[in-house]
Amino acid sequence: MTEPTADLHSYLESLARTSSERWTVSACGVTASRQNIPALLHKDAYAPESSAMPVLLISGLSGQGEDVPLARRVLELFQASGSPLADRIGLSAIPNCNPDGIRDMSTGYPPTGNFFYDAEEPEKRYLWRWICFQGPSLILELNSGESVRWQTNDAGAGLASDLAGSVDTVENGSLLAALGTGSPDGLGQIPGLRLTTPPDSLGDELGRLWNVLQHQPDLGGASPAGQALEARAARSYMEVARTLAKVYGYQLDPVNYTQGVGISGRLRLHELSNSGESPAPGIVRLVEPYVSGSVAMFGERASGANLAGLIWGRELSEATGDRRYSDLIVDVANRYRPGVDGGAPPPCDPDFRTEDMFMAGAMLGRAFEITGEDRYLDLLVKFIVDGGIQQENGLFWHCRPAHFYWGRGNGFAAMGLTETLTFLPENFPGRDTIAAMYRKLLDGLVKIQNPSGMLTEVLDVPGSYQELTATCMLGYSLARGLRRGWLGPSYQAPLDLAWRGVSQRIDGEGNVVDGCASTGVQASTDEYLDRPAVFGFDDRTGGMALWFAIEMQLHQG
Repeated sequence: MTEPTADLHSYLESLARTSSERWTVSACGVTASRQNIPALLHKDAYAPESSAMPVLLISGLSGQGEDVPLARRVLELFQASGSPLADRIGLSAIPNCNPDGIRDMSTGYPPTGNFFYDAEEPEKRYLWRWICFQGPSLILELNSGESVRWQTNDAGAGLASDLAGSVDTVENGSLLAALGTGSPDGLGQIPGLRLTTPPDSLGDELGRLWNVLQHQPDLGGASPAGQALEARAARSYMEVARTLAKVYGYQLDPVNYTQGVGISGRLRLHELSNSGESPAPGIVRLVEPYVSGSVAMFGERASGANLAGLIWGRELSEATGDRRYSDLIVDVANRYRPGVDGGAPPPCDPDFRTEDMFMAGAMLGRAFEITGEDRYLDLLVKFIVDGGIQQENGLFWHCRPAHFYWGRGNGFAAMGLTETLTFLPENFPGRDTIAAMYRKLLDGLVKIQNPSGMLTEVLDVPGSYQELTATCMLGYSLARGLRRGWLGPSYQAPLDLAWRGVSQRIDGEGNVVDGCASTGVQASTDEYLDRPAVFGFDDRTGGMALWFAIEMQLHQG
């Protein structure tokens, strides 16, 4: 049996309290029994300017409880060693990778497909992604055993001769082996060592390793994975935006916000850069069948997501001088009607889903901008205020019946409030209420933002996967608020953190990492946790990332 997760979490909290300048407690995944996998995170784990070599200690892959006390002992020895060692090595730890303690997780890497849901072994999936996108310089896997044995992966072979007379290579299919070969998750290798030891030899063997790491300057550099992450983060806002604009915004079938946002982003980018070939002619050709009526856009029962597929209308009108495109926005805005019996205004879901906060905010706000008619804003403000799904912590339920803090659902809420504030005149009735809701939500989201900058798939489950779309939405809302003066300077740091996390999850081809798949209202937290996570092309995430990059350029450019 392994140590109960609650006890391990308390232990790590105690360590973090006594070394608050060094550590914080986080979570790196969720087990099959829905426990968080606790992690002790070095404060500079995601800080590229740190002089300390980032080292990640992992233990418990065997499912044997004897491993965990060893990991605890390592942390205690490290803490007692004093500042010289701590200044050189930034130690983070997952003392028990398998808190359920019911299976051997030592092989089966890299996991493929099905992220992050796995009825039997979700831990492998969470560990894999979390480690890859932290990109430490070295991983130390710790196992209990009757005799001392050092092993290395291919990327860590340079350490072997200084540690023991004979060092073996880790077995194929192990976590360390998979991280040490090829380009894990499209990034780069991470050197890894495995120490198998009885308790009475632990101190000596660790001392040997610490001595090697402290006194060989060439070993302290970033791992290939860390270098790849830093290269992505070093790109300018415009470079990331141009990368995304080469991929997203070229489809409109079906007419849906997931594609419309990308089209809008391409037009915004060209207006911002004022260079290169205009995307407008190609977009005109793309949308003309719908505009001319030769192809139906959507039926009479179109949802807000369908209507928001025309979010590019004003931008295309400005680019071409053709009012037909802005008229499309007014036409769809006219489909919104006052709600009845306390429900949301059709075509919104009567239960006040957060998605509709963005869809309605975007379209009704733009209709007001185009026509100057207050009725659009009257309907919008009433809808947002009447919802009643924002809680005291600032976060939003997905909708009235679904009391779950879905990450992208709160991103939709942030975007909806941001879009609404963008179009509301300063003295418009209800603006102060909307602004207060906006700041309360952002304060709640910033409070639970991961050290990586990311928001999670389910916000009150810290170990759930780090979801890209929600983080883009948070970043966009922060950047717009700072640019417009709705937020003070204290929000700049969480904005920069969000950008760093997002930019590291966008490669040079516009592929994105872990955007939650299409999600309707679910019946349980488990159903939100088990939503597919898209790795590669994803128009719903890519379009929002494009908007975020452009807003960053407008804010700080």
